[in-house]
Amino acid sequence: MLNKERQEEVVELCQHLIQKQSYSGHEDGVAGVLEEQLKKKGFDSVTVDKYGNVIGCIKGNRPGKKILFDGHIDTVPVTDETEWQYPPFAAEIHDGKIYGRGTSDMKGAVAGFVTAAAAFAEDTKKDFAGEIYVAGVVHEECFEGVAAREISSFVKPDYVVIGEASQLNIKIGQRGRGEIVLETFGKPCHSANPEKGINAVYKMAKVIEAIRTLEPTHHPVLGDGILELTDIKSAPYPGASVVPEYCRATYDRRLLVGETKESVLAPIQALLDKLMAEDPQLKAKVSYAVGKEQCYTGNEITGERFFPGWLYDEKDAFVQDVKKELEGMGYTPEITQYNFCTNGSHYAGEAGIKTFGLGPSKENLAHTVNEYIEIDQLTKVTDCYYGVMKALLK
Repeated sequence: MLNKERQEEVVELCQHLIQKQSYSGHEDGVAGVLEEQLKKKGFDSVTVDKYGNVIGCIKGNRPGKKILFDGHIDTVPVTDETEWQYPPFAAEIHDGKIYGRGTSDMKGAVAGFVTAAAAFAEDTKKDFAGEIYVAGVVHEECFEGVAAREISSFVKPDYVVIGEASQLNIKIGQRGRGEIVLETFGKPCHSANPEKGINAVYKMAKVIEAIRTLEPTHHPVLGDGILELTDIKSAPYPGASVVPEYCRATYDRRLLVGETKESVLAPIQALLDKLMAEDPQLKAKVSYAVGKEQCYTGNEITGERFFPGWLYDEKDAFVQDVKKELEGMGYTPEITQYNFCTNGSHYAGEAGIKTFGLGPSKENLAHTVNEYIEIDQLTKVTDCYYGVMKALLK
């Protein structure tokens, strides 16, 4: 286990990160703390890219593999601070837990990466083969994997460790996520004479009912490729005695391994074609939502909302190497999958880089009121990250 001094270091760093509110697009405060700490702890280089991702690097004295530890530094907002038992940006410690927004999701892991990398470099005197990269990633809560594209292009890692919460278990896959937009187009008229128009909402209702008849795709490990309606809007809004000429419905689609943008939309498009052939007044379109956000650097980040699923075999050598190292340190990691989407959608799903998840805390604490991280989990995951470096940088 970590010595007492390093345990105190990782707790203090976690607290400093929590104390900087960092909603998506406003990560500058926490990015500044992270940049300062990476330099203070002797990282060989520290880079801030155009989106505001902070990337620290420690190079071993011998050539070898590159390992990237990925942790997002943005958080979801706190809607009502009065609901919290302890202030969400004070990082107070009570009963062995640090409380605050982002403790589990996922500034605790970021603090663990930094502390472990600095400790590994110090203990080995950099006499190891390869390079260690630590990335504090922006805008993950908006776009899983979009800002990460910039990081993997810069680093070109051989391995990626996603620090999302896993209770020290090894995660080798996840379903991805697609945000699908359905649109229907009608004809406006006064609502006192509805027969003179075409109500786009009625047409959408017909489409929604038909979509519920589609059979979800299935994967033996990851489960169903769920397609679920999440919102519906019409225009003009408010209607004010006007039959709506436009309706938009958004669906959340959970993506399985091997599914492509085209393969996911194909059955929906086929259904729309059938419905439009049956009803000449129905005009409908399906596409993916496109997100556009402002970064704290002033640059714009955009991305189509399609984040692929991924899955590795638990027998893969890099997975087993890490598992055996952690077991040798006294840990008992299970090999499972994440229930939610992560930046692994890019690294593994798009780029095909060997990726696994390993993080502190419980998955179900993310985005909750009174979010916390147990100090025991925080110090243990830091120890585990040290073990990962030993396992993969040989």
